[in-house]
Amino acid sequence: MSRYIETERLVIRPFKEQDLEAALEIFYDEEVKKTYMLPDFECREQAEKLFQRLMDLSLAKDRYVRGVYINDHLIGFVNDVERVEKRIEIGYAYHPRYWNQGYATEALGAVLEDLLMLGYTCVRAGHFEENLASGRVMAKCGMSKIEYSDSLEYRGKVHTCIYYEYQKEVL
Repeated sequence: MSRYIETERLVIRPFKEQDLEAALEIFYDEEVKKTYMLPDFECREQAEKLFQRLMDLSLAKDRYVRGVYINDHLIGFVNDVERVEKRIEIGYAYHPRYWNQGYATEALGAVLEDLLMLGYTCVRAGHFEENLASGRVMAKCGMSKIEYSDSLEYRGKVHTCIYYEYQKEVL
């Protein structure tokens, strides 16, 4: 069953066909592509196929992919990166028009709660070292920086990826 999450300002839900143009704006945005790993699309059809894949995954019971909306307008998305038993790693991206307004923090906080309710005991997320804003979002949501980091080559540059985790309290 698809889960809808409502926060004070946002709705987090599976994608719909009408989200295509807003998703493409995010996919093609140069600022987004600096910190969220997206391919360089050779044609619009490739970008549309990625959107279709994300939409299909957002409806799958065994995946965690959701759009983030203001008044039914897609402003960003959250997706699972890796799932290992009760641990899930997530990523997220937002259109720059919605940066620095607390939307990412509001959405991530709600997603963390939802993932814990779904049975995950550890939620992990990472950010490129130079993307300090994403690290602040994770910290504001109660995630703790962990010792693990990784190096990833993306767009001709090696990036250090810093990771944060949120652990479910065991009673």
